[in-house]
Amino acid sequence: MSTPTPAPTISAELFPPKDEAGEARLWEATRELAELSPDFISVTYGAGGSTRDRTIRIASELTARTGISTVAHLTCVGSTRTELEAILDQYQAAGISTILALRGDPVGGPQAPWVSTPGGFDHADQLVELAALRGDFTVGVAAFPDGHPASAGDFSRDIDVLLRKESLGATFATTQFFFDSKAWISLVDALRARGSALPVIAGILPITNIKQLTRMAELGGAAISEELTSRFAAVAGDDEAVTQLGIEIATTLCEELIAAGVPGLHFYTMNNARATREIITRLGVR
Repeated sequence: MSTPTPAPTISAELFPPKDEAGEARLWEATRELAELSPDFISVTYGAGGSTRDRTIRIASELTARTGISTVAHLTCVGSTRTELEAILDQYQAAGISTILALRGDPVGGPQAPWVSTPGGFDHADQLVELAALRGDFTVGVAAFPDGHPASAGDFSRDIDVLLRKESLGATFATTQFFFDSKAWISLVDALRARGSALPVIAGILPITNIKQLTRMAELGGAAISEELTSRFAAVAGDDEAVTQLGIEIATTLCEELIAAGVPGLHFYTMNNARATREIITRLGVR
């Protein structure tokens, strides 16, 4: 008798807002997401580490307010090793036990040249090792089903990097968003063929406006098919139709991933819970 595949974990990502109005929207989204009983909520850094202090505060408050497990992002950008150690200590004091360790984007964005910080780190594997050794942290890392922008199409290089991070203490990966379930399957198959046991949570971005589709793909390097582009172009003048199409496409992707045995679905909410709530309702996983 076969063992049934466990239901995937459900989680969501929020980003620290720049002002009080944005923070009010964040807490409203948090309230709505909490009704879905997510397994965890992650809180990002801004580009170039620009919202580091706000990330630390909001991640700490989120845990205290909701009791939901919080995953705090930590990047190498603009920080010395000593400063990174201090941030890890702050997280631990706030009851945050899971870190997503990332190199992070330079101040000018993903395509800008990397600028080293004297006394800091240049690669995420260094940060993984630090977090795994300092305190009792569970450490996650990023994965890229469509290839890391810096890998120039060398998929095997991406696999090598993930294997090294796993060897240094990473125990799960969360992907950049993508739109083709076959890309996730190929990534996981390649890891398993190399002996990796790393669970790979799928990052899901429900598209809610056309500019978001273009901008996020440019930043993250996600592959967008001509079919997908055409479907959104056909409804470009109708905001509600765009949102509904984005929900439909994301729901189908999630269904395919669940059928393929995905261990978790992680929603990039852009601090708006509506699309995520509707997708999860359609999936019937909550």
